[in-house]
Amino acid sequence: MRILGGIFKGRNLPTLSSDGCRPAMAVVREALFNMLAARGLDLERARVLDIFAGTGSLGFEALSRGARFAHFVEANKSLAKRITENARALGLASFSSSPANALAFLAKPPTEPFNLVFIDPPYGQNLLHPTLTLLTSKYWLAPDALIAAEVEKSLSLNNPPAGLELLTDRLYGQTRILLWNNLQNA
Repeated sequence: MRILGGIFKGRNLPTLSSDGCRPAMAVVREALFNMLAARGLDLERARVLDIFAGTGSLGFEALSRGARFAHFVEANKSLAKRITENARALGLASFSSSPANALAFLAKPPTEPFNLVFIDPPYGQNLLHPTLTLLTSKYWLAPDALIAAEVEKSLSLNNPPAGLELLTDRLYGQTRILLWNNLQNA
């Protein structure tokens, strides 16, 4: 996985072969970070949560581009270990990682809310809606936080939780990028 922008631009981070995850394609990551910049996200002050992190490509990209902190949540212990190894190889101190089931992790309230949340659930398992519900009901989101989800093209969006405003719905091949703004106060 190659980091596309920021202080680690061009760095390749090792991933696991046959790990079953699908890292965000470079074109999708670049488009996503352009969307976030166009909406005025101040990454230098951002606390980032990368849920269903897989390789951690979105969280690492955010850290490279100046995010002050990122927390990675990945149930696959081998992938979670690789995320920690890659963060240490980059010399990052402003990260933490939880090898945990995302929904179980989100069921408990955070110590501090997040400004930017990436959600990249496994395709076909209908995990987006319960994830969004926990993010809003357990106060994981700072006021005006942005949520970026990478989901399958065919996913149906039925009644997202109250307090979220859909800003963007774009297709990149079989990948769909959804971007919400949190309208609730944390």
